[in-house]
Amino acid sequence: MRKGLLVFLLLIGTAVAGLAQTGGVTLFQQPAVNRTHIVFVYAGDLWSVAREGGDARRLTTGVGEEADPFFSPDGTTIAFTGQYDGNTDIYVIPATGGVPRRLTYHPGEDLVAGWTNDGKRILFSSGRNSFSNFPRLFTVGTQGGLPEEVPLPMAERGSFSPDGNYIAYEPLIQWQPEWKRYRGGQTDKIWL
Repeated sequence: MRKGLLVFLLLIGTAVAGLAQTGGVTLFQQPAVNRTHIVFVYAGDLWSVAREGGDARRLTTGVGEEADPFFSPDGTTIAFTGQYDGNTDIYVIPATGGVPRRLTYHPGEDLVAGWTNDGKRILFSSGRNSFSNFPRLFTVGTQGGLPEEVPLPMAERGSFSPDGNYIAYEPLIQWQPEWKRYRGGQTDKIWL
């Protein structure tokens, strides 16, 4: 009888401890910042909050999974990587929320990396033109259309210089970016 009571109390204590932890810290990922707002990924959706703080507002619904948000240079549009119906493509949405609009339709993964300085094109990485599925950089217009390849042999992420004449990019992929207790050896090289 004592053993049963002890097991019962242990189970109740574990349940109470689990419930107490639900109000703790949550994991907000991949923040993007403009002059007035911060957009981030939480639970596979895009959320927006004022830079001063306050209540976050969901921009996308739970239909698919969204990641990699980037504000346009003027701050009115958000480009992001969306996975709907089993395919990973590039989408845009107004910064105030709305229905996502798909820009790429390739069966391979397309991952948003940023914007061009004029805000007319979205920079993304894809293995679509690679002979061995390593990523290259492309741009696509905000209204869709055919992507244009950035003339680099391989790159995973990149950012254009303010005048648009140069690009800083990472030529090699990071094979395990969230490695626990990381002690060095995977530092990405940035090339111009």
